[in-house]
Amino acid sequence: MRYSFFIFLLFICYACQNLNTANKEKWIALYNGKDFSDWTIKFANQDLNVNYLNTFRAQDSMIRIVYDDYDTFDDAYAHMYYKTPFSYYKLRFDYRFTGEQVKGGENWNTRNSGIMLHSQSAESNDYGQYFPVSIEIQLLGGLNAGERTTGNVCTPGTALVIDGKVDYRHCINSNSKTYHGDKWVRAEVVVLGGESIAHLIENDTVLKYQLPQIGGGFTNSKLGEKDWISSGVVESVDTWTAQAGKILTKGYISLQAESHPIDFKNIKLLNLCGCKDPKAENYKSYYLKSDNQKCIY
Repeated sequence: MRYSFFIFLLFICYACQNLNTANKEKWIALYNGKDFSDWTIKFANQDLNVNYLNTFRAQDSMIRIVYDDYDTFDDAYAHMYYKTPFSYYKLRFDYRFTGEQVKGGENWNTRNSGIMLHSQSAESNDYGQYFPVSIEIQLLGGLNAGERTTGNVCTPGTALVIDGKVDYRHCINSNSKTYHGDKWVRAEVVVLGGESIAHLIENDTVLKYQLPQIGGGFTNSKLGEKDWISSGVVESVDTWTAQAGKILTKGYISLQAESHPIDFKNIKLLNLCGCKDPKAENYKSYYLKSDNQKCIY
């Protein structure tokens, strides 16, 4: 009897241990704190991995976007892409704007940056392309007067659904507070494939939308048309236009550089796609999308 009870206790302890392991979130640090070996840089009108004028810098465990070596911005729009595409995930990061905007930057780019979600790859950008086809969580800093929300959404070459209707507005404001000065701000996005995306600022949900898709923006412009919602000289406009309405279910994550200095730190991702078989060693209870090909037994 005592032996059976002992075996029962061992079983309970083993089950509890497995449950704790399954519930424990496994966040991935996207930045190694020292270099950009996991990232690809693409500037408009530059080849891949040309870090033009030392704009992207690895410093003090931060990714810094700076313009110390510039005389003028000269449309040097750039993005730095993480090596792996994702579909269902949470992304958390801290950001802060610093200093003054470089000469030659557009007025609307003062204390303006962002992170691109479901983005095309760095390699697939056209040579003169300003922004990748993607969904952007737009980050804005206060201008020391009035309100200016952050955690907005912008849609270069894309569109989304709000209140049951496709919305082609290039940028849609969130309901966040305004953050003045150079303080750090915590942001998060919850991306559920092609179903929905939510933006959080300082743990408050400030914006939700559904069905991110190709369409709108420069995909409806003529070749080479150049205005503030276009993306420079995009040679593949016809290719993107032919895909209008296609739901974006996965893509790359990229950091934006568009003329105002900004720092990023604590960039971490929780993958919500993986093995959903409770019998597997790598089962996680918080996975929302099944990929049982990854199960380990």
